Amino acid sequence: MRKHRAITMLLAAISWSCSSQLHADCLAPDAVLKLDATYEEALRIGDVKLLDSLLAPEYSWVHNLASLTEDKTGLLARLQKPGEIPKARRSHDIRSHRLGDTVVLQGLSSVEKWNPDGKTYRTSRYQFMRTYVRVGETCQLLGVQTMKVWSSDGQ
Repeated sequence: MRKHRAITMLLAAISWSCSSQLHADCLAPDAVLKLDATYEEALRIGDVKLLDSLLAPEYSWVHNLASLTEDKTGLLARLQKPGEIPKARRSHDIRSHRLGDTVVLQGLSSVEKWNPDGKTYRTSRYQFMRTYVRVGETCQLLGVQTMKVWSSDGQ
């Protein structure tokens, strides 16, 4: 009986530990950086289905100098329209700040777009802050703020 009870307690502890790790996993440093890279790629290619599940219902994106503020519905509608797909879009120099069920990522995002000649490209760099929150057992992107800091075409 003691052996059975010890095994039961051990299995319960392992189960609790695994569920706790899974629950917290999406905000772990490597996991949230991977989630953020997924967000960047979904933006690049216009993956509305993925973004619909990743973005919180209350999502808000404040663009350069508040020139545009988009909510989830507005962003998904904009991405459904066929347009130019950037050559590349990547985040770098990222710092992570965590408090409870919230992680704020701060860094730079470089977006490369093809020039009209189709052979060369231009780059724009943006300072960003992105706020990820854990909702239940998943993480969602709640808010983004971007500020253009550099452009290869001088704009």
